Amino acid sequence: MLTCKESAWQQFLSFVQKKTSSIEFQNWLSPIKVLELSDSSVTLEVPNIFVREYLIDNYKQDLLSFLPKNASGELAINFVISETQSNPEPLKIVPKEEKNDSNFIKFNKHYTFENFIEGTSNQFVKSAAFGVAQRPGKSFNPLFIHGGVGLGKTHLLHGIGNFIKQNHKSLSIQCITTEAFINDLVFNLRNKSVDKMKRFYRNLDVLLVDDIQFLQNRLNFEEEFCNTFETLINQHRQIVIASDKPPAQLKLSERMVARMEWGLVAHIGVPDLETRVAIIQNKTVQKGFIIPTNVAFFIAEHIYNNIRQLEGAINRLSAYARLMNKEITQDVAENLLKEMLEFTPSNKISVESILKSVASVFEIRVSDIKGESRLKNIAEARQVAMYLAKELIADSLTKIASSFGGKTHSTLLHSWKKISEEIKTNEMLGKKIQMIKRNIEAQT
Repeated sequence: MLTCKESAWQQFLSFVQKKTSSIEFQNWLSPIKVLELSDSSVTLEVPNIFVREYLIDNYKQDLLSFLPKNASGELAINFVISETQSNPEPLKIVPKEEKNDSNFIKFNKHYTFENFIEGTSNQFVKSAAFGVAQRPGKSFNPLFIHGGVGLGKTHLLHGIGNFIKQNHKSLSIQCITTEAFINDLVFNLRNKSVDKMKRFYRNLDVLLVDDIQFLQNRLNFEEEFCNTFETLINQHRQIVIASDKPPAQLKLSERMVARMEWGLVAHIGVPDLETRVAIIQNKTVQKGFIIPTNVAFFIAEHIYNNIRQLEGAINRLSAYARLMNKEITQDVAENLLKEMLEFTPSNKISVESILKSVASVFEIRVSDIKGESRLKNIAEARQVAMYLAKELIADSLTKIASSFGGKTHSTLLHSWKKISEEIKTNEMLGKKIQMIKRNIEAQT
């Protein structure tokens, strides 16, 4: 009876064999055996939990066409690990071996390339990550991403993973932290199943590794990772590694550092003000509420080293807006986020001292700078004063701008950008600004 019913499984195998490589088929599908098959359910014996996950992750829709479904339309499959054959039971309760599976990271559906806010600090690394996702193993291999905490490295790893799972469904992919890799190796050493672990990792098409810095000073684990790394690279399988430091600054063997520098090393920097504002506005829309532009600028000016802190701030403001049913003003934001905000001392430099120094060098009056005159000399002096105020004073753009006769923060930001670009080519203007800075320093 089983042989007759087993034909449904054989039909499935014949179908997928045409869609996959012979190596992939032999490694992942051939070892699976049918223990029981009825009209209502099927029990499959698999060598390990990785084969089970591979089967479901890659062929769920195909399986629905060949094997029984339950009342909800989901697959009615029970799995048995072959090593537990002495008393085989469907894996309805998480078995001891399942601890291994918890090491792998499930991709965050919100961490996609579409949701990644691009700026000058991350444009290059985002483009590299997208290139890898489009053509795994064929460009930038390995890709090594490094940067500080909370700047988007994990977002890019998950972005790669989500893109590949959606557009390269036949590829086997795993994302794991280095600490989890170490725990996985310890687990398999204890259970005398290291060979099984090696086969799993070395048959992946894409391996994403986060926090490689935790491999430092762990020579035995480093050697195993390096061997896995070389095996995958030699087979043109894609590896992406994330770290808080570039390879040369990690306390790893020369062999390991050299391997990681084989491909592309890309740095992800601290986002600039405008990128942080864009991140805040994007996140608030995702949360279903909107904050005024001046509040977004205020938060971005005072939370600038860590995107995760920005997300934490947005979560706090979202909860307040939802629970209290009130609008988010700058005063509300400052009160709610006061322990998160960073205020850098301004070294006693004031807008007034900047205005006086600029007026002196440009040979005009302070009242002219604060006024509305569009004469070229006065307009340039006003823009230089705004540029210096943003550069030298750690205060909100709104507050600084109000000192210039009630100007808006956007006017101040425009002036800062204009002068920032002009001093790159205008040597005379650069000398004037240096002279003004010396005058200001002499006054403080």
